[in-house]
Amino acid sequence: MMKKSIVSIAGNLISFLISLIVLLPLAVLFINSFKTSAEANRMTLSLPKKWVVENYITVVEKGKLFSSFLNGILYASCSVVIIVILVSAAAFVISRNQKGINRFLYYFIISGIAVPINNVALMKVLQVLHLVNTRIGIILLYAAINIPLSLFLSFGFIATIPREIDEAAVIDGCSPRQLFIRVIVPLIKPIMSTVFVLEFMTVWNDFTMPLYYLNNSGKWPMTLAVYSFFGAFENSWNLVAADIILTLAPVLIVFILGQKYIVGGVSAGSVKG
Repeated sequence: MMKKSIVSIAGNLISFLISLIVLLPLAVLFINSFKTSAEANRMTLSLPKKWVVENYITVVEKGKLFSSFLNGILYASCSVVIIVILVSAAAFVISRNQKGINRFLYYFIISGIAVPINNVALMKVLQVLHLVNTRIGIILLYAAINIPLSLFLSFGFIATIPREIDEAAVIDGCSPRQLFIRVIVPLIKPIMSTVFVLEFMTVWNDFTMPLYYLNNSGKWPMTLAVYSFFGAFENSWNLVAADIILTLAPVLIVFILGQKYIVGGVSAGSVKG
């Protein structure tokens, strides 16, 4: 009993320390987002002498956050929808028939997890397709880059679904399309939600791809709006902190809602099972 208590206390202590590592930078950003520029330059945890709420208004107006927010939502939602639809269908087909070309395609695609991104080659491809500095180009780029990991996760989940379910549906008269849409999709909602949340967070928080492939600031997402508050002679860290807090808010909402949906889906599946 004593051993279990010590292990439990040690586990809680480790969890608390890990939480501090994650939460302390957020606390620093949040507190400094309400300070004056001079106070925020020190980036400490001390409370501001005067809470400057106007920092957020300045960020929204000067950083053009409304348009960059719409850009970010467009890039993240469109690319993730493409990923979820393609990966779910591909993972089902490959998991049910792992012979020949399907097996080769699976390993070929997931090898993209380890292969580094070659920005020079990508730029040449986008130039040939006339997709440089276009919204559709960055959406397709995000979808292509994030498909390997999503396929790996979805394949493992779908492979656990018994084939007998497929056979029963076919006996009842389901076509392959009906089998996937009416039978498989309801069963894989948890992994679809997981992929959606993970990839949405990845795309939303990405900084480098829009910087490389979008040379028009009007097409930049919120992660690049931070450039508005850096100048040759002054860095407004209070505005930078406010910008980062506003950028984090949407992805935190998606994460919390996604977690509830994933847990609900898994619980419902367990009850049905």
